Amino acid sequence: MTRLYTSYSGRILLDVLDLQAWDINVLHQRIGVIFQNFVRYQFTVGENIGVGDVSHLEDNSRWQIAAEKGMAKPFIEQLPERFQTQLGRWFKGGQELSGGQWQKIALSRAFMRTGADILVLDEPTAAMDAEAEVQIFEHFRSLTQNQMALLISHRFSTVRMADTIVVLTAGELIEQGTHEELLQAGGRYARLFSLQAAGYH
Repeated sequence: MTRLYTSYSGRILLDVLDLQAWDINVLHQRIGVIFQNFVRYQFTVGENIGVGDVSHLEDNSRWQIAAEKGMAKPFIEQLPERFQTQLGRWFKGGQELSGGQWQKIALSRAFMRTGADILVLDEPTAAMDAEAEVQIFEHFRSLTQNQMALLISHRFSTVRMADTIVVLTAGELIEQGTHEELLQAGGRYARLFSLQAAGYH
């Protein structure tokens, strides 16, 4: 969907226009992405966030707003040089972050594209505990009222909050609906949800 590679089968329409017909630069400006295997750049905190929109890489005010949205600002304020703190261990004095903190930096990166009306989030809370995950998604819902967010996850605690859930198996759409509708349908989603829920008893 982000056109990071070309699809040779099927069609994706955005605003009634085939994705392949979109100007790639215009399309990329409309989409913010956080990947499951995001990069931990050996840059400063601000630069790590800024790479989310390289045309505004050094825009301090955008860093601040993106970090606030990505819920990274509280721990950034505790770092020795805040947004100028060197991250990683490649350079002398570099700070290492926890997995959850790195993930919040990556989430903030997705919010750097202030003009993006589509957000693609691939397992955006995989490195966070359950409590932090709930806080992130409650916060996230309030931020994306005027945007489309595509959330890819295997965690049912995450997907149950979505307005519409799509279940894919081997590239095929097999179910679609709200959490309640899919539970009532008693299909693949309901079975997997029950299995995952059983692990908490």
